[in-house]
Amino acid sequence: MSTDVAQPTATGESTESSENQRAYRAMLRRRRLLVRLTQFAVLIVLLGGWQLFVGGDSRKVILYGEPSGIANQLRTWVEHGTALGSLGDQIRVTLEEAIIGFFIGTALGIVCGIALGRIRFLADPRIVLGSVFILAFGLGIESKILLVIVLVFFGVFFNAFQGVREVDRNLIANATILGGSRWQVTRHVVLPSAFTWIIASLHVSFGFALIGAIVGEFLGASQGLGRLIRDAQGTFNANGVWAAMLIMGIVALTAEWFITRLENRLLRWRPPQLSGPDL
Repeated sequence: MSTDVAQPTATGESTESSENQRAYRAMLRRRRLLVRLTQFAVLIVLLGGWQLFVGGDSRKVILYGEPSGIANQLRTWVEHGTALGSLGDQIRVTLEEAIIGFFIGTALGIVCGIALGRIRFLADPRIVLGSVFILAFGLGIESKILLVIVLVFFGVFFNAFQGVREVDRNLIANATILGGSRWQVTRHVVLPSAFTWIIASLHVSFGFALIGAIVGEFLGASQGLGRLIRDAQGTFNANGVWAAMLIMGIVALTAEWFITRLENRLLRWRPPQLSGPDL
């Protein structure tokens, strides 16, 4: 008899829970839609105000550019290419420099950060090592890739180092007591704990990689977005400068999306983060 009474109650609770979940998902969708509409409205106001401020004044166009001129510049580059070649080639060159330097700098930063975090003897003179790295790679840089490596390395290095230092000492002690070797402790305890710090540094580091590639091309290159910006600046073409910066922004946002997907995949073990207006 008691079983017959409990079963409808459990079914009712399950139905209510399912309805609450649907309502919550609907609320999240409405909130995301509201955020997107607000962002779009702000963008329209900014672009419209910018266009009205310039108002076709040639002097203001030279100094500030205008949204319509930026769109025309992008269309010209896409349809007819740039003075340096096709727009795709310029993006490819910059991405190649940024990605190669990003991966090398990230790998070096992770390895050095974990090594110095785990080996106290190496960690003590880390300030001196930083000066050595700057002298070895930071002065007289001729390669854009090397510049990117330097910019990426230190961001990843310090995050990896701090991530290793923040690992719970009790976890390390327990793993050691259970017979784990130094490598096993590093692999199964230290690395997973420090990975959140390392992944967090990648979001910023790719931005530094892109900046390093652009700056290197701006200083001296035959192709790339940095060279496009330098040429546009030299001819007082503010629309060209803004157009190249817009492309950089799109590339950076795309990279951020990929890094976020990688973070969600590698850190699936993390508990879901609480979010929402009521929390």
